[in-house]
Amino acid sequence: MRHDLSTRAIEARELMDDPDADIGMLEHTYRRFRLVNALVSRPGLLYRQEIRPRARRGPIRILDIGAGGGDVCRMIAARLRRAGLDAEITALDADERAIRWAADHDDGAGIRYRCAFASDLVAEGEQYDVVFSNHVLHHLTAAELDGLLRDSAALVGPGGVVVHRDIARTRLAYVLYDAATWILSGTLFRGSFIREDGLISIRRSYTRRELASLVPFGWTVRFGLPSRLELRGESSPLT
Repeated sequence: MRHDLSTRAIEARELMDDPDADIGMLEHTYRRFRLVNALVSRPGLLYRQEIRPRARRGPIRILDIGAGGGDVCRMIAARLRRAGLDAEITALDADERAIRWAADHDDGAGIRYRCAFASDLVAEGEQYDVVFSNHVLHHLTAAELDGLLRDSAALVGPGGVVVHRDIARTRLAYVLYDAATWILSGTLFRGSFIREDGLISIRRSYTRRELASLVPFGWTVRFGLPSRLELRGESSPLT
């Protein structure tokens, strides 16, 4: 089915966000996030560009907002461990189902899992060296986006960075994801929400121009391949 991608499909809702979503399909979706994120999100770039250089200067604190099944946190933890670097990593999600599944599948990574909102951590006075999110922005209303940016800026300490990464809404992204997941829908992604929700996510996502028009002064929006957006903010350097 062809969809109009000229504007955000803000009325569309991902199936896994339904409180009554089939728990078996939901958990299989969390399980497959590792593969999808490795191919689409390229979390290794975040590790190499933002996390490893800071961790080489000493132990750091990392926060993943909207961590879902926790696969990105576990990947980062594994890379830091192989490099002999120390970090405290918190996986934050407001969905209890996601946090429960992620904690049950920590596999010794030592992640701290929290079922809460970023605003709760702000109220607690928490501070981190790297604050990031992956595939969260397209879920948000304009007011929620403003709140996320305000909270994440408050959570990053001196010399730290905030990086929110998401899909860019393009026809190419939709066509490629549609084709790739159709091929795998009868095997690897069977019994999950990966295909349907991924296509909805692209329809709900921003273009670079749309996102840039919404963010406050001091934030930068970059477009990258394959159809990726990076929203970045940096705190004041250490003095």
